[in-house]
Amino acid sequence: MLDIQRIRQKPEQVRQAMQAKREKDTGLVDQVLETDEQWRKTVYQLDQLRSESNTRAKEIGVLMGKGKKDEAEKVIRETGEMKQKVKQLEEQVRELLGKRDEMLLKIPNIAHPSVPVTEDESGNQVVNTWGTFDEEKTGAFKAHWDLVADGGWIDFERGAKVTSAGFPFYIGPVARLQRALIQFFIDGAVEKGYLEMMAPYFVNEDSARGTGQIPDKEDMMYVVPRDGYFAIPTAEVPVTNFHRDEVLKTDALPIRYVCYTPCWRREAGSHGSEVRGLNRLHQFDKVELVKLVRPDTSYDELDSLRHDAEELLEALELPYRTLLMGTADMGFTQSKKYDLEVWSPGQEKWLEVSSCSNFEDYQARRMMIRHKKEDGKTEMVHTLNGSGLALPRVMAAFLETHQQEDGSVIIPGMLQPWIRTDRLVL
Repeated sequence: MLDIQRIRQKPEQVRQAMQAKREKDTGLVDQVLETDEQWRKTVYQLDQLRSESNTRAKEIGVLMGKGKKDEAEKVIRETGEMKQKVKQLEEQVRELLGKRDEMLLKIPNIAHPSVPVTEDESGNQVVNTWGTFDEEKTGAFKAHWDLVADGGWIDFERGAKVTSAGFPFYIGPVARLQRALIQFFIDGAVEKGYLEMMAPYFVNEDSARGTGQIPDKEDMMYVVPRDGYFAIPTAEVPVTNFHRDEVLKTDALPIRYVCYTPCWRREAGSHGSEVRGLNRLHQFDKVELVKLVRPDTSYDELDSLRHDAEELLEALELPYRTLLMGTADMGFTQSKKYDLEVWSPGQEKWLEVSSCSNFEDYQARRMMIRHKKEDGKTEMVHTLNGSGLALPRVMAAFLETHQQEDGSVIIPGMLQPWIRTDRLVL
C-alpha cells in the first residue's frame, strides 16, 4: 500500500494516479485523510491523558507519605477514571487505524513517471522486438490444439471430465517437453544468480493480502474455505511473503529467487477463442522470478529482470515483442510493467507469456519487509517479479513455431538432454 505520508503531502497526485489506472473512487483519498486526521487527534488525546495519569499517579505516594489519605484516595479514584478513559481511547485508536489501513488497501499503486498515461490497451508501447516470421506463410501453420489432437499429446476432454474445462492432461512427449521447459527455465535463472526455491502451493489470507491479491483479485482465486487457504495464482505470493515481517541486512540485497509451481486461476468472464486450447487455463505451470532490492537499484533490476525473461524466448527461437504497459492496462499493485508476447503462427496473433513488474515499496509496506541501511535506519525494500516463463502459451507458440510439414515438432538442441529426442513425431 502507499505510504500515508505520501497521501498527506500529495493527495492530488494520488487522485490523478487513481484516475490514470481507471480507478473511479478517488473520493477514497479524502476518506483516508479524514480518518487519518481523526486517528492522529485521538493519538494526541491518548498521549496527553497517559501523561497526566502518570503525573497524578506519582502524587499518590507523596500524599500517603504525608498522611493525607483522603486526598490520596481522591487521586486514586481520578486516576482510575483516567485509566478507563485511556482504555477507551486505545480502542478508538485501534479502530481508526484499522479503518484507515483497510481503505489504504483499496488505493492502487502510483505509476512511475515513465509509464504512458493511456485510455486503453492501444496505448501500450512496443519497446523491443526479436525474431521474424513469414506473414505470407502464417496460414499454413496448424493451431496447437490441432497438433496436440493429432498426436494425442494433450487431452482437454478427459481433463474436463475429471475436473472441468481448463484442467488438461499432458501426455507422453508433450508431458516430457513441459518438464524440460520447466527445467530449462530454472537452470537459466540459477546460472544468472537466482536462488532456486520450492514453495507452498497454498497460502493464508495475510499472504494473499501482502502481495495485493486481496482486496483486488478475490474473484480470480480458488479458495479452501474450511482451512482459510487460497490456491496460489502465482509463485509470487508465497515467495515474496517468505520475508514478511523481516528486517534484512543491506548487504544481503539484492535477493533473487526462482521458483516453479503449478498455479490456479478462476479466470472469471473469459470466453471464445481466447480460452481455446492452452490460451487460458485454470491450472497451469509457471516459473517465477522474484527480487527484493534496494530502492535506488529497483529500475535497473527491472530492466535486467525483463532481459532475463527475453533471453529465454530467444533461446527457444520464438519471435516476441516487449510492451511497456500504459496506466490503463497495468495491474492494481504495479508501478511499472513490461509484457512479453510471443507470436503464434497457428493463431496469427500475439500471446502474452510474461509480465515483468516493479512494485516499488507497495507490496513491501503491506508485508513490512525492510532493510537496515548503513546509517542504521530502516526503509522498505522494493519488490519485483516476472514470469520466467509461464508455460501454457509458451508451449502453444513453441509447438506452432517449430512444427514441420509432416506434423512433427523440432526440439532445439538445449532441450534435448531432458526430452531425449530431437523432434516430437505424430
